[in-house]
Amino acid sequence: MASEWENLTLAEVCARGGGNIQTGPFGSQLHAEDYVEEGIPSVMPQNIGDNRILEDGIARISPEDANRLSRYLLREGDVVYSRRGDIERRALVRSHENGWLCGTGCLRVRFGEGVVVPEYAAFYLATYEARSWLKNHAVGATMPNLNTAILGALPFVLPPLPIQRQIASILSAFDDKIELNRQMNHTLEQMARALFKSWFVDFDPVRAKMRGEQPEGMDAETAALFPDELVEVNGREVPRGWEVKGLDELAEFLNGLALQKYPATGENDLPIIKIAQLKKGEAEGAGFASRQIGEKYTVHNGDILFSWSGSLEVTRWAGGEGALNQHLFKVSSKDYPHWFIYGWLLEHLPEFQAIAANKATTMGHIQRKHLNDAKATLPPTADLAMMETVMQPIFESVYANDLEAKQLSKLRDELLPRLLSGEIRVTDLVDHQR
Repeated sequence: MASEWENLTLAEVCARGGGNIQTGPFGSQLHAEDYVEEGIPSVMPQNIGDNRILEDGIARISPEDANRLSRYLLREGDVVYSRRGDIERRALVRSHENGWLCGTGCLRVRFGEGVVVPEYAAFYLATYEARSWLKNHAVGATMPNLNTAILGALPFVLPPLPIQRQIASILSAFDDKIELNRQMNHTLEQMARALFKSWFVDFDPVRAKMRGEQPEGMDAETAALFPDELVEVNGREVPRGWEVKGLDELAEFLNGLALQKYPATGENDLPIIKIAQLKKGEAEGAGFASRQIGEKYTVHNGDILFSWSGSLEVTRWAGGEGALNQHLFKVSSKDYPHWFIYGWLLEHLPEFQAIAANKATTMGHIQRKHLNDAKATLPPTADLAMMETVMQPIFESVYANDLEAKQLSKLRDELLPRLLSGEIRVTDLVDHQR
């Protein structure tokens, strides 16, 4: 580390700039009935993603409550932490999030003025060293917890401001591309879901032809794949010539192993893919299991994973090789394309989640019978192959963007420690960019 760089604690850095570390409001200050449909977003642990606040499904409070809780409002440049559970999660507050609430269950870090470039701080706090330090110093055996004292004691490397700006600029280029990929995928996924529902659930092209109309936005060759009549099959109205099958007839749902029976050997072990890893989309922070589990239970990039208990989710995995843990299905099919299986899982996911939510257990789940109860409509094999020419490129683009984002994230996270250690000089990268 360069001689003009300082080793401080996070609390010292914040205090030097006139900032501080503060918890969000306690539950007694903000009750469930205080949340409103439209209002000021309240950032809670579930809203904290990879250095970004996730707005989907965020709770909101009224302007009156925001005024009452004004000391907890966020400012651009703050960093928000999850106070319990996944304590490594943190997000930099952007300009459009100024004035949002640091909600219950969160900690707010404010750096003040003239000492820290917030973007640099957010990248530093994402380093393996910083996250490991927090995990090792958190309190609580079953669920790790942070408080202002623990977070304030976190070691923090403080370079001069010009160096901070340069580091932030270099690493932000990675983040900007990752965010662009995320936005592209959001659009592509919406398009794919809408198209899938129109073709295979609502049968819009069939209904249009029944009215004597050309299906909207569809060329004649694609329109010819759809019949002009609906018939009843197994109590369901489907296009003529199509079949109805349960999801378990379309694909194999391989349940994972109790991996404590396959302890790590220390040689070429596999990270254990649990529900937590599925939600994060990466294996970092996972435990390890022996490769003796065999290829059948090994997860690879491109596999469809579906958590059947707890937080029911489905994803096409892009987080690297791993071991399939119990409570997860690896879903595969010899007869039907990945995009088709994935589309039907997404279509039935809300009803699966509702079934799990109604279970009188601590961790709701579905059973295999629910996979059979969940029906899919299938066009003739030749027609499905033609439809694939439209659907598969969208599916592959989403996966390619996910994979690229993971690779960029890894490169970004590997670069910062090298910049801090002096292995790579900031000036060398800045000169190269020019």
